[in-house]
Amino acid sequence: MSDLAKYVAEFFGTMILIWLGDGVVANVVLNKSKGQNSGWIVITAGWGFAVMVGAYTVGWISGAHLNPAVTIGLATIGKFSWSLVPGYIIAQVLGAFVGAIIVYLMYMDHYAATEDPTAKLGTFATIPAIRKLGKNFMTEAFGTAMLLIGILGITNGNNQLVGGLGPLLIGLLIWAIGLSLGGPTGYAINPARDFGPRLAHAILPIPGKGDSDWGYGLIVPIFGPIVGGILGAVVYQLIMSIH
Repeated sequence: MSDLAKYVAEFFGTMILIWLGDGVVANVVLNKSKGQNSGWIVITAGWGFAVMVGAYTVGWISGAHLNPAVTIGLATIGKFSWSLVPGYIIAQVLGAFVGAIIVYLMYMDHYAATEDPTAKLGTFATIPAIRKLGKNFMTEAFGTAMLLIGILGITNGNNQLVGGLGPLLIGLLIWAIGLSLGGPTGYAINPARDFGPRLAHAILPIPGKGDSDWGYGLIVPIFGPIVGGILGAVVYQLIMSIH
């Protein structure tokens, strides 16, 4: 498989991830949507299914990282080529940006019917429940560490029953992380998932949208997941080396 094909796959896979992931948030929080106020379980389930669909769609081409933290984490422990890292990250961010635009186009009337600018931003990017950047950073790092530990565990060759169920199980992992660890920050656990849509929020002509909160967005949901991705990959490798 050519490098270009892998980059294109990461673009489309991440676009699907955000199309469905930001879509479920828009469905739950925007006014006059049929899914309004359906709650956190619906949001976390939607994100888990979004990862599953994106992974099944392009995983056979690129491995379906769909997340710079996964790409960097795998490269750190020698399971992915550093030469492909920049292309993967660019493709992931662009895919996330386009996915967010699609969500906006589909829910355009609902954005206009929603007055709360924080709710509108929340359909694009993550917002901490209690804003303390140090603790928010730690939360994102630990959440992403769990993501890498889970991915490496699920895809471990010793799990002979996984087979084609890998993307489904990783989708369930995302659901589990959201249910258990997503409360403090909304669990970005993916720099592209936050940065691309936040950029779309800044650019799109959304009525009454308010600030895109780059003071938070350029720090916590970008660098927290990268640190966590490296940490989780290294910890898992150390555990396996003992075996």
